[in-house]
Parts: sequence; structure tokens; C-alpha cells
Amino acid sequence: MSSSMKELVEYMAKAVVNDPDSVIVREIEGSSATIYELSVTPDDMGRVIGKQGRVANAMRTLLRVAAVKEGKRVTLEIV
Repeated sequence: MSSSMKELVEYMAKAVVNDPDSVIVREIEGSSATIYELSVTPDDMGRVIGKQGRVANAMRTLLRVAAVKEGKRVTLEIV
């Protein structure tokens, strides 16, 4: 399941950036939750975050909904 969550984050990020090849997602398994770290080029950072964080919040919401269906807890961090 976790690999599909990682793929979901990659898919969403690649859809909004100018340089899809630069998208890197790291998966960190914690004791209570899984953290996904999303890295993009500095030029694409604004696109991923969006105005007032709307794009980032939408990505987090979709990821959270997918995780709840699997009974998991996840966090998305943009680094």
C-alpha cells in the first residue's frame, strides 16, 4: 500500500510542476505515521505550494483520504 501512496504524491506533484523529472518523494516510516517528503526544484516550489498553500493543502487532503481508507496515518512535508 505504501508504494501506491508514494506514487500518488509523485503523480500529484508532477502534474503541477514545470520539471517533472526533478520530483523526488522520500518515504519515512514512523511509529505512528508515515511521512512523505516531497522535493522539487526551487523554481517549482511556488507551484507545489500554491497561493496561500492551497495546492499543498489539497494534496495533503487527498493523501489523508487515501490513507484513512487503508487505516493508516500519513503526513506530507514539502522540503
